[in-house]
Amino acid sequence: MTVRQAQLLGRQKTKKAVVTEALEEYIQRRRRQDIIKLFNKIEYEKDYDYKKQRKVK
Repeated sequence: MTVRQAQLLGRQKTKKAVVTEALEEYIQRRRRQDIIKLFNKIEYEKDYDYKKQRKVK
């Protein structure tokens, strides 16, 4: 895909805007992948009551 195609697809006015948006999406995707790697690696206490923390005293 060319910058021009990305510009038309994303309806961006400038090439800089296209590159900026592409980099932001790239960073978000990488961060999501890092978070996904944590699934099933964090152990929680089975008797922990997360709703108890929400109660107003």
